[in-house]
Amino acid sequence: MLAIVCPGQGSQLPGFLSPWLELPGVAEQLGQLSETIGMDLTAHGTTSDAETIRDTAVAQPLIVAAGLISASCLFPVGAVPAGVVAGHSVGEFTAAVLAGVITAEEALSLVNVRGRAMAEASAVTPTGMSAVLGGDATEVVEAIARHGLTAANMNGSGQVVAAGTLEQLAALAADPPAKARIAPLKVAGAFHTHHMAPAVDALSRAASAVVPGDPAVRLLSNTDGAVMTDGRETLARIVRQVSGPVRWDACTTTMADLGVTAVLELLPGGTLAGMIKRGLRGTRIVALKTPADLDAARELLASDDVVTLHHDSAGALS
Repeated sequence: MLAIVCPGQGSQLPGFLSPWLELPGVAEQLGQLSETIGMDLTAHGTTSDAETIRDTAVAQPLIVAAGLISASCLFPVGAVPAGVVAGHSVGEFTAAVLAGVITAEEALSLVNVRGRAMAEASAVTPTGMSAVLGGDATEVVEAIARHGLTAANMNGSGQVVAAGTLEQLAALAADPPAKARIAPLKVAGAFHTHHMAPAVDALSRAASAVVPGDPAVRLLSNTDGAVMTDGRETLARIVRQVSGPVRWDACTTTMADLGVTAVLELLPGGTLAGMIKRGLRGTRIVALKTPADLDAARELLASDDVVTLHHDSAGALS
């Protein structure tokens, strides 16, 4: 079975969309998505510097737009050639479009609100996130809690992301768990913690105007790795996820239980591919980084035992 996965914030790099704009129709599609939210995604994906696209309000819509564009280069509108789709953090919006829960325009509009609201929440108190690599999983979580931090991302394969105030993160770095290494992340706040509560409220108001469809393909939830079947509950979970931990480890476990043998990571790929490589050993993986990766992706789609599911225009990529 093939899984299509969608990366989250931190996967973007300066200029990463430049070669993609040379493909037929991509510039027009990106232009349409830019108009939807009143943001020049083309400039941010080609000429904006690292600091600019690190801004939460910019990074989130840019990543979702990139994922949707790369998907449209591989399979027809309204058809998802996979048995499972999943997204990490803001990547859940990309996955929700692929599954037919919301449209591309709805996803970008909601993510635009999400990114701005999270940026505003991050400005209230100096906060951040650090990856804790290695160590005993139980001891790592205990150490994070001891310093007043939240285990915001449980990524599996020996990686937990701690989030909280900069002072709390500094204390963790000075007193790390045994056999663990602390790596500060280049993000602007303590995402997926109580610090993001105001952003949940803002996103909830925006989401109330959306009428979601039920997933037309197995869509995994970051909350607990569950397969979602109800569109309203799916969207509600995605909204609440802003201040709740991301359980990517649970998503990986569900993929293993479902018999996933191949994974395609959409643009900007690489981060989730690395996690899955360690968590699902032996799985065939293709991560989209440049258009040169499209041939390998097409080969994966053509050769694996995949399920092609069609959903109606409410869930179509555009």
